[in-house]
Amino acid sequence: MDDFELIERYRLDLQKYSAWQLRYIPGPEIWSIGQMYDHLIAVAMEYLDFVQICAESTEEQPLGKTPAGDDVFRRGGFPPVRIKLEGAQAASPNNALRSEELDDGLAKVIARMREWGPKLEEVHPDGKVRHGGFGWLNAQEWYRLIGMHFRHHLRQQAELEERLPAHPGEIQVE
Repeated sequence: MDDFELIERYRLDLQKYSAWQLRYIPGPEIWSIGQMYDHLIAVAMEYLDFVQICAESTEEQPLGKTPAGDDVFRRGGFPPVRIKLEGAQAASPNNALRSEELDDGLAKVIARMREWGPKLEEVHPDGKVRHGGFGWLNAQEWYRLIGMHFRHHLRQQAELEERLPAHPGEIQVE
């Protein structure tokens, strides 16, 4: 499944959630499904901004990826572990977005990816932006990271779906 098919799968899945299912938070330090979607959209848009910065860069960055970055790109994805975000990234994503707003966000991600995909070969590989954990990435690597990130969250999506009560009346209040 390519990146576009993957994001379209997220869009299709979005249709099966009710408003309360999107917002249901199953426990402390656990996101709702809607928050996970908001996170995916925000990160993809940020990565696409970095693609653009790399493309517009006039400086060549000789530094490369960290060992963790090399590992992620060698394996073609994130390791199958929960990643704890820090700093501003640790802030909880929006839990008030409606299904239509999330779908619109995913559609915008797809549109920007379709816009950048054909241009990537023209971008100089030494125009780079630093990733906090993976080191200096070029436009092509930032672009690849989008699909890796969406794939990484498939497991989280399945776990969140398993935690959903059958209907709102079954939500346990502690």
